[in-house]
Amino acid sequence: MDKTLETLRKTYRLPAESTPENLELRWSRIITFDEFTIIAGYSYRRDGNCHFSAVYKFITDDHTCEGRVKLVAVSDRQFYDDGHALAWGMNETYHC
Repeated sequence: MDKTLETLRKTYRLPAESTPENLELRWSRIITFDEFTIIAGYSYRRDGNCHFSAVYKFITDDHTCEGRVKLVAVSDRQFYDDGHALAWGMNETYHC
């Protein structure tokens, strides 16, 4: 994991590895998109841009809610709403 990704992971308190089921217990906006799980999280900021996105990739053949996923990307900027955060995550899957 590169330094920037690790810094963002710690900032938003994201697990390096998890399952979609465990991610869903903590964040309410989570989607499975092909071989990826994308979350939109919330982190308070005064300017209103409070949402971020994180992309996890399945690391096992099990692509159910109990399959293992690994963090591969976190947005380096924040968004006004969770829809834009999820859109960023979906777009980012093309680069992972």
